[in-house]
Amino acid sequence: MTGYKTTEKGRTIKKLTGKLILLNRLKRINLYNVIVYVILLNLSFIFLYAFLYMLTTSFKSYSDLMDTTVKWYPREFKPQNWLVALEHLQLPNSLINSLLVSLLSTFGHVASCSLAAYGFARFKFPLKNLLFVMVIITIIVPIQTIIVPQYTLYGHLGWNGNFAALIVPTFLGQGLKGGLFIFLFRQFFLRLPPSLEEAASIDGCNQYGTFLKIIIPTSGPVMLVCTVLSVVWHWNDYFEPSIYLSNAKDYLLPQILPQMQDTLNSLQTSVTQDGLATRETFTLGVIMAGAAICVIPLLIMFFAIQNKFIESIDRTGLVE
Repeated sequence: MTGYKTTEKGRTIKKLTGKLILLNRLKRINLYNVIVYVILLNLSFIFLYAFLYMLTTSFKSYSDLMDTTVKWYPREFKPQNWLVALEHLQLPNSLINSLLVSLLSTFGHVASCSLAAYGFARFKFPLKNLLFVMVIITIIVPIQTIIVPQYTLYGHLGWNGNFAALIVPTFLGQGLKGGLFIFLFRQFFLRLPPSLEEAASIDGCNQYGTFLKIIIPTSGPVMLVCTVLSVVWHWNDYFEPSIYLSNAKDYLLPQILPQMQDTLNSLQTSVTQDGLATRETFTLGVIMAGAAICVIPLLIMFFAIQNKFIESIDRTGLVE
């Protein structure tokens, strides 16, 4: 009986010891999670600060903007700022222009850069390595250093002053970040097994058919990454459109935002009666509302495809 009681007591002690060890582990895990979440929240606020400031300021009235005690939440909620911003952004004309340039340029980049990258990944031809080095150089060299000869060339071709200067180069594997898209496609194609193309060749499919029917359908991840990046970069681009587009009816959204800032600066220095009256309706809140309107289409696109986009990044050359 004594041995039995001792055994039961030992088992009870072991159970209690196990529970204590488990509780200590859970406390450590919970403490670790709390620390991680605190760090992530602080880092996310650093990145979201500009967006939150833009959004809250877009609803501030003139008195709130002049009051230094008003930081985040406006005392006088003024959604009229968005209506004024819509008027000055010249919607829907500028929105249509931005969509036209972004979508056509993206289609041109995906079509031409994928074809060029397939040639670099699968075929052997003279000066292949040298030509690919030149493609990499186009990624490194900023557009500002070659804008003068490029503007002269486009002028001889009759592209200056219209959308051709922004759209046509993308169908030739160039344009905004074209070299980077060729690099991403090439890295992805190198990872595809050649057995896919060999099987298609045995079935009687030529090179073009293999590219269109085998390679392109399996390139969904890299195509999605390049599509999203191209749309974002063309949508936000200000430099090239400001160089090549001179007609106000052809302006894109990023071109009009600086004009709104110039209008605000002129009103702040104006001493006329009309200037003083307009100053209360055209404020920094209108500028922030205009910036938010330009960002909204990109946010809608991102939230619609964010899961597939993040998964696609892991399957492209971005992680190599």
